[in-house]
Amino acid sequence: MNKFIKNKISLSAAAFIAAVILAAAFAPFIVKYDPAAQELSQRLSAPSAKHLLGTDDLGRDVLSRMFYGARVSVSVGFVAALITVVIGSLIGLFAGYFGGAIDGVLMRFTDIMLCFPTFFLILLAVAFFEPNIYNVMIAIGITSWTGLARIVRAEVLTVREREFVLASQTLAVSGFRLFFVHILPNVISPIIVYSALAIGGAILTESGLSFLGLGVQPPMSSWGQILMQGKDYIYAAWWLSLFPGAAILLTVLSFNLIGESLRDILDPKEL
Repeated sequence: MNKFIKNKISLSAAAFIAAVILAAAFAPFIVKYDPAAQELSQRLSAPSAKHLLGTDDLGRDVLSRMFYGARVSVSVGFVAALITVVIGSLIGLFAGYFGGAIDGVLMRFTDIMLCFPTFFLILLAVAFFEPNIYNVMIAIGITSWTGLARIVRAEVLTVREREFVLASQTLAVSGFRLFFVHILPNVISPIIVYSALAIGGAILTESGLSFLGLGVQPPMSSWGQILMQGKDYIYAAWWLSLFPGAAILLTVLSFNLIGESLRDILDPKEL
């Protein structure tokens, strides 16, 4: 923890993420305008004292839509990453721990999943089912676990050959205790690091889907959707593209920086 605090870049990234989460959680108490309220007389108004980030083509306050969009983008990021981590960790743990036929079946299934571009699978899943926030979460989560599964499997195979595990097997320690006390705690580090990176990746993927019109649907807003709506007015209303684009960039970058910092802290070999 001291290493993380001393790293000013990682600390700044964590502070930014905390600010985004707080803004998303308390959006109804912070914003002044209803994000869905239309005021056509104020359409495409530039940033001003009345509308700090301007308005869109329907006269909706961009700041309000940004705050409510953060709720969607952050929620999708965390839930999709949770699904990814659970599936990838379980497959990697079972494949590495049991080995043999189980390892073969699980890894061949993982290889098959790797043959298809992840974003293509997500597009297929979202297009096949109704595009909404829940289907987006599930689609991202169940198609992004392959990398973690291979990492966890490799870690388990390494830990299984260490002296303390071999000694526990010699002492006839139960499989349950061997798994949860000796193996799982020693492979948790890459899972934590991957989780931070997965959240940023899920937010970026959701933004891409929303930009293509396959993410969350109106009247619900997300950063990618605001960015998509602003592309037609990029010269006349630059704020519609700048602010959501900057939010996506800084949020994903912050999660990646936190993940890199956690990797250095949890794995001294990377120092």
